[in-house]
Amino acid sequence: MREGLGLFIDGAWRSTGGGSAFDVCDPATGDVLFQSPAASVADTEDAIAAAGRGLAVWRATPAWTRADIMHACASAMERRADAAARQMTLESGKPLAQAKREWALSVDQFRWHAEEARRIYGRIVESRAPGGRFEVHHEPIGVVAAFTAWNFPAVLIARKIAPALAAGCSIIVRPSNETPGVAMALVDCLREAGIPQGVVNLVIGPTEATYAPLMAARAVRKVSLTGSTAVGVQMLRDAAATLKKATMELGGNAPCIVFADSDVEKTLDLCVPTKFANAGQVCVTPDRFYVHESLHDAFVAGFAKRAGALKLGHGLDEATQMGPLINQRRRDAIESIVADATQRGAKIVAGGARPSGFNKGWFYAPTVLADVPDDARAMAEENFGPIAAVTRFSGDDEVYARANAGDFGLSAYVFTRDSKRIRDAVARLESGMVGANSFALAAAEAPFGGTRSSGMGREGGSEAILDHLSTKLAQVAL
Repeated sequence: MREGLGLFIDGAWRSTGGGSAFDVCDPATGDVLFQSPAASVADTEDAIAAAGRGLAVWRATPAWTRADIMHACASAMERRADAAARQMTLESGKPLAQAKREWALSVDQFRWHAEEARRIYGRIVESRAPGGRFEVHHEPIGVVAAFTAWNFPAVLIARKIAPALAAGCSIIVRPSNETPGVAMALVDCLREAGIPQGVVNLVIGPTEATYAPLMAARAVRKVSLTGSTAVGVQMLRDAAATLKKATMELGGNAPCIVFADSDVEKTLDLCVPTKFANAGQVCVTPDRFYVHESLHDAFVAGFAKRAGALKLGHGLDEATQMGPLINQRRRDAIESIVADATQRGAKIVAGGARPSGFNKGWFYAPTVLADVPDDARAMAEENFGPIAAVTRFSGDDEVYARANAGDFGLSAYVFTRDSKRIRDAVARLESGMVGANSFALAAAEAPFGGTRSSGMGREGGSEAILDHLSTKLAQVAL
């Protein structure tokens, strides 16, 4: 964390807050990195008031000017890329190369939405009344409150700030307490870019001092969450009291279907690094691998061999391919999921334990489970860790029924060389996003989001800006 940063309210940094400061730790070592200030209820109320004043200025700012400031932020982010990536690795544990890529994807969000800000179109509809017409206008919805998770501490924030600013909204960001320094770095780029006072605010701290006042405030007209389904359900209940619009990017439990015509080695080339990126702590990572019975044994053997060869270590070490889990609670949860699977008959073919030689930090070995029954937690729940749960299937109808089981619907994947089967998979998989021979779903220009218990609304693409706009109809008689 840079000296002097902390809470950002009404265009200024507050290096101390009204709440009790808390430790931010390196998950690879357990060492304290710094103490972060925490907001009090009064701090959050200051941010709400500032956002209201900022909204009045920002919604009246021409779209081209908004775009220029967003591009200036992107340029500031590019200049600070190395320092920001290092901070991200220290706070989240992810390897430095992955942190650099995430920061670059965050820059993309500002570049893309800056250009989209210039293209918020209304329309004219001819009226039935003689000499009249209907005019359809889009206006910023108002003050936005954004809540983000720790696993992607930069891009999750960028996905929320960039479309809000493009639409003309002001925003208050409440990041995860595990990774506040990354949020501070990103917001400081907006300060450097010349964002007007109150348009962007940052509060950090306990639920009762941040979440509660934001959800209760009638001035906050939209909430956006990246988090668990349980938290999303509670937030929707709380949002209903003041009829806030909501965008929810919630949990996932992505199926990955490997059909008989797949090239096993090429499929593994994509599946293994994707599964273990960020130690599996990715909402869209493939969790459940349904492999055709003719390829199952070769797929499992290849997955296990590659998983066992991954280099674990601190993310700042350039040789590291997988870092630690975020904290002890997450590691305890992973151990519980693996134990449940083995009790139900699954076989551990790689990992399945804490790696030897790691006496500090929250490391867990890349794990491959075979013959996992569908009712095991590794298949039925989001594991959010370095677990690849593999099972076999024989027929198309069977595998789609199994893949669509459960409540989640964020992402799903299919590997096949048959173009007709690809189209069939896109139609039959009940998911907000489908990857065919690819895991590359997250891009600034593409709408990211899920269905069912995985959420509502979209982040990215033109759809993200629409989620921050209200539609106004005018009947004009001439």
